[in-house]
Amino acid sequence: MAMNYALFWQKNKYKLNGLILLLPLLFLYQSLTPTFPPAWPSQQVGEFKIVPMPLDLNTPYTHHDDYVKDFMLIFEQGDIGNIRQGYANIGSEALPLDILQRSENGVVHGNKHGQHVHAIAPKSLAATDKLWVSIENWQGEWQVAKWPVPNELLAQ
Repeated sequence: MAMNYALFWQKNKYKLNGLILLLPLLFLYQSLTPTFPPAWPSQQVGEFKIVPMPLDLNTPYTHHDDYVKDFMLIFEQGDIGNIRQGYANIGSEALPLDILQRSENGVVHGNKHGQHVHAIAPKSLAATDKLWVSIENWQGEWQVAKWPVPNELLAQ
């Protein structure tokens, strides 16, 4: 048995090593061509028109002692420089500011092309839950928008 293995290895070691060298190309291709679920409908939030898009259809996961769900917020309208602070959470209502500010979870961050957020969420999503996005401008005015959670995220 050991003789057959050694013979197989001697005959095929370069082919197997070449195959291993091709694997990074597969991973590179996968990382350069991501797929995302469809974006949700846009909503006007003060001067901003926001389109939320979940990054996957998985259930919320733990991140720094909170359950979170990752979203990209696309700002179709409005200057993100006018945002003093922004937060997102999933639940039956928008969380109060003191809960939102206790950690970096829920903080909207990114650049002019898209904002990312680890939206604070319950461990499992319910049909009554909504995505809440709360934005404060530099004048101290708050705007809040909500989106219903689609069934694709509930069927986990």
